[in-house]
Amino acid sequence: MISAETRLCCVIGDPIKHTLSPLMHNAAFEYLGLEFIYVAFRVKADMLKKAVDGMRAFNIKGMNVTIPHKVRVMEYLDVIDEVAREIGAVNTIVNDDGVLKGFNTDGEGALKALKEGGGDPKEKKIVILGAGGAARAVSYFIAREGPSDMVIINRTVEKAVRLARCISEKIGLEVRAKRLTVQNLKDELEDAEILINCTSVGMTPNINETLVPKGLLRGDMIVMDIVYNPVETRLLREAKERGCLTIDGVGMLVYQGAIAFEMWTGVRAPVDVMREVIIKALRGRRL
Repeated sequence: MISAETRLCCVIGDPIKHTLSPLMHNAAFEYLGLEFIYVAFRVKADMLKKAVDGMRAFNIKGMNVTIPHKVRVMEYLDVIDEVAREIGAVNTIVNDDGVLKGFNTDGEGALKALKEGGGDPKEKKIVILGAGGAARAVSYFIAREGPSDMVIINRTVEKAVRLARCISEKIGLEVRAKRLTVQNLKDELEDAEILINCTSVGMTPNINETLVPKGLLRGDMIVMDIVYNPVETRLLREAKERGCLTIDGVGMLVYQGAIAFEMWTGVRAPVDVMREVIIKALRGRRL
């Protein structure tokens, strides 16, 4: 039931029609009997400031921010959480009586998913594929766990170098950067313990794409992919065939959403309910 007391939460981005966040959050609100509702809004870049002003004007309680607004939205907020500022991007906003506070739950969500899946980055060699916004959040949180070695591999090596330097300066861990080539992958994966794909390669509809030749994967590695559609990407399928422990992208999606949910409601998120509705939706999309 929607009443005059119903609180509104939302996600903004462009494009936005692909998002599963409304399904996930509304299932959680309904399960807990909370008088909240969650909707998606397509917001073009030139309307971002007006969208944020609208959040304040309409007293929208919470907002998720996705591509392409995660960096620019920071200009229009009143308070930026220290972690979000360090990462350089915001994906969650909390309206605290008219004061808009920005946070980043992506990295923490990815770390929770990794640990839940059996991967502890402490004193491990980590290879990160990608140097975009997701890689920035994930690598920041991974670096804080104290890996023994960490390398960022990206097609555009300059972006990898900038990210590695940034993480090194903020965390105090020497992070290396390399260009994405088969030889560099071979060299780094030879003794890597955890591989995390933070790119969109392998995402629907390009499900036959992968950055990593199957022969470079070792059975004693942990392979995580932040792509969640399909749930099992080609990278994960081939890693499983090689005997690797694999972790799909649904965990990160659910955990980053659960952290935001708790910020908005003050109630513990029903993670299992959120995960179930996402899996069901993804299975339906594949039929």
